[in-house]
Amino acid sequence: MRMSLPWRHALLALAVVAVWGSNFVVIKIALAALPPLTLAALRFALAFAPAALFIARPAVPWRLLAAYGLLIGAGQFGLLFVAMTRHITPGLASLVVQTQVFFTIALATLAQGERLRARQGAALVLAGAGLVLIGVRGGGEATPLGLALVLGAALAWAGGNTVSRRAGRVNMLAVVVWSSVFAVPPLLALSLLFEGPQAVAAGLARADAGTWAAVAWQALGNSLFGYAAWGWLLARHPAATVAPTALLVPVFGMGASAWWLHEPLPAWKLGAAALVVGGLALNLWPGRAAARH
Repeated sequence: MRMSLPWRHALLALAVVAVWGSNFVVIKIALAALPPLTLAALRFALAFAPAALFIARPAVPWRLLAAYGLLIGAGQFGLLFVAMTRHITPGLASLVVQTQVFFTIALATLAQGERLRARQGAALVLAGAGLVLIGVRGGGEATPLGLALVLGAALAWAGGNTVSRRAGRVNMLAVVVWSSVFAVPPLLALSLLFEGPQAVAAGLARADAGTWAAVAWQALGNSLFGYAAWGWLLARHPAATVAPTALLVPVFGMGASAWWLHEPLPAWKLGAAALVVGGLALNLWPGRAAARH
């Protein structure tokens, strides 16, 4: 497998991280009305139905579909949505969850024997410096519980990445659709257990057109497009090449927050974004340059 992304694949990865980054503002809109676990259950229920009526089940063992649905659904988004209720701000959540990049590469190294090249290691250090700068200058915008929950979400995301790679070159849209059915029952059970039927009913009563549009965007934009495209890329390229692209998510997250929520963009934030972009350029550019000679 190549150690750099062809330009069309790089553009696809960029589109995915743009959707994921801007989604943190959309999540906050939905959480204004719905309890977090209820929101997660609705997201994956809508991702499964009615798409399953038109998309055949992929040629993937049920155990892989179940593992992917549990890791991405109940693991990543269940934990992330709970954290974003009052334990961490959207911008900082978009930053901390990107530790999935390092978890993904570590899992690939341990489970599949992929080797981390020196250039890629340097790129991760450079981009990681940008993340550290955001974390240091971001202020006390997260509780210890919030950080722990989002780190757990990042680890679950990395596990989902590993499962999707094991599925091989299959129809990842079908994988996302059919794995979503495994996310709904545990999320619904946890919602009823921890949030309670009254809170669920009250949230559904508060939901307006904007809330349901946010839920639809969670299912269609993030789940069906985002994770299907991401899994497609991971099936064709080493994790150490694809995963660092997700470090752009906080950049899009900060931009969306500045636009929709009017959050300021001081110089230190722009400097941190430059470090992240610089790390990505270091990861991708030398391989592209070498390919031309």
